Amino acid sequence: MPESNKIKVLFVCAHNSARSQMAEALLNQMAGDRYYAQSAGLEPGALNPLAIEVMHEIGLDISQNQTKDVFGFFKRGALFNHVVTVCDDAQAERCPIFPGYTQRVHCSFPDPAALTGSHEEQLAKTRKIRDQIKNWLERWIKG
Repeated sequence: MPESNKIKVLFVCAHNSARSQMAEALLNQMAGDRYYAQSAGLEPGALNPLAIEVMHEIGLDISQNQTKDVFGFFKRGALFNHVVTVCDDAQAERCPIFPGYTQRVHCSFPDPAALTGSHEEQLAKTRKIRDQIKNWLERWIKG
């Protein structure tokens, strides 16, 4: 199905470094025949190495992804069927209102950048976040 006929989804988090990147890759893998997912951040940063690692474990390579600014999409007049904020409530409030008919959805997930502990402990916690996002997406796309 051509991209123009798919349901367009934008995942937004604080830095577009982990949660939104994982959600984008997961949705495109799980339902790329019906959905076209992209991601952006309120203050784009660098990709989180933990997110890269846990996605690689399930066969998804996000290592070459670039972080993007949500306001860049907004300024270009990009249209989305759904804008999904995956950051905390305070950050989600900063997300712009996109033109057209756009359903806003908020589902907060922990920020891998805030994790503490050894590398292995942080990796285990990031796996859990990845799996939480995947489980939420599975339920969301079923309606």
